[in-house]
Amino acid sequence: MAGAMIEARGLVKRFVSGRIRRRVVEALKGVSFSVYEGEIYSFLGPNGAGKTTTVRILSTLLDPDGGEARVAGFDVVKERWEVRKRIGVMLSVERGFYWKLTGRENLYYFGRIYGIPQGELKSRIKEVLDLVGLTDLGGADKPFEEMSLGMKARLGLARVLLKDPEVLILDEPTLGLDPASARTIRGVIRSLASEGRTIFITTHNMVEAEMISDRVGIIIGGRIAMEGTPDELKRRVFSSINLEFRVKASGHAAKKFFYDVKGEYGNRIVGGVTFSDGILTFRVSVNRDEPAEPIIDRITRLAYQYRFKILEIKALEPSLEDVFVAVSESGEARSGRVKGSIAQR
Repeated sequence: MAGAMIEARGLVKRFVSGRIRRRVVEALKGVSFSVYEGEIYSFLGPNGAGKTTTVRILSTLLDPDGGEARVAGFDVVKERWEVRKRIGVMLSVERGFYWKLTGRENLYYFGRIYGIPQGELKSRIKEVLDLVGLTDLGGADKPFEEMSLGMKARLGLARVLLKDPEVLILDEPTLGLDPASARTIRGVIRSLASEGRTIFITTHNMVEAEMISDRVGIIIGGRIAMEGTPDELKRRVFSSINLEFRVKASGHAAKKFFYDVKGEYGNRIVGGVTFSDGILTFRVSVNRDEPAEPIIDRITRLAYQYRFKILEIKALEPSLEDVFVAVSESGEARSGRVKGSIAQR
């Protein structure tokens, strides 16, 4: 595996809240993780879990009270200017732009601030505008205040890419976007990772995280509760998968058939059972460490005895959203991970 481009070790951050009854809130309680070169790492957590605090520390906007973090090999506190040269940060779709300037004019302004030579800047602006699809949409020369939210998000990503960063830190990059704009942003993110850039994303969109992430970290209550690839997390949290059967059945016989199935697999029937337009649908839970074929064969034989036709059998894997909900509800964030599995959910 390539070297770590982001390293957090034991990050602690405290805030003091309240004017009259002051209390200390510990936002981060020893957060540790690594993100490797060319990797897309999604940081998931409920509101108030510590995601934004972590992002601000990695972006050199906030100093930790304990622990350390390094980005591209540089300490985010002691070498913050070296870190800033190597990162591109998107904290909000709309923040920081000049509303009366066009997209191209905004990028020119920020490019000069970043110190990009004037001779290179024009071609660089064209490159990033084309990459995020703003040129085709006519947004390059439209005033920022007239842009749709999707255009603003694309321009935000274009600004991040202007200085050709090694590491991208994106806080909710597709929040509130229409499906087409969100798809474009995801496509650009994948393309950037394929070039070897390291991408750290916070998101509440579990489907999106599952689609694009190489690894995921779930933070709850200021601690990393679980970390791994989406598939690893699903296997660690859920000890079983569900087989969904759709059977062409009829009347009373359908009810009797299902009672026969339930008589053999009653403790494995999960979720609701439906019978609509002559189609009986039910689910049977199967442990990951046991073969599914005997169950499929037995139910198929039962259906044959009733002269019913099995229309479809499919395995339903839990989603990353299921994992997130299960881990959040468990509330077990000890020693940096949730211990054990949450079976039969």
